[in-house]
Amino acid sequence: MTHTFLFQPAVWIATGTFWRGDGEPLEAVGRTEIAHREQCWLLSGTLKVLGAPPVEFVHAYLIEPPAADGNTMKWTFETETFGKLAGVYAVIGSSIVSVFGCEASGYRGTEQLGQIDAGHYSTVGLLLQDDKVIYSWQMKLTRET
Repeated sequence: MTHTFLFQPAVWIATGTFWRGDGEPLEAVGRTEIAHREQCWLLSGTLKVLGAPPVEFVHAYLIEPPAADGNTMKWTFETETFGKLAGVYAVIGSSIVSVFGCEASGYRGTEQLGQIDAGHYSTVGLLLQDDKVIYSWQMKLTRET
């Protein structure tokens, strides 16, 4: 199977569960758009966590196009909350794995995107600050047609 998430410009809709550090599960919905430019790929969108009150995360990643081997891509993302995160996407069979961190803030984490088919992925991940779980998530991504 050829990967479609990240590798093809598209809009993806996310639905699933977002857990706070205390373990409380909350419904989450999101929208992500992938765009390819000559110098970089862009991943942008929002994730809305439907708690009381709801919280919305806005994300905009700059992704270096794949290296010569086609299996790794460096990315960066910067916000006031998390600082400048830097990470790497790595293609491993039917999965895309991301590891990331910010030395200044102590944030680090990982996300695994498993391809179900060309239009669907499942994803799980977590964000740590030092050794404390801040957030974790389990989502389904569906490509918008």
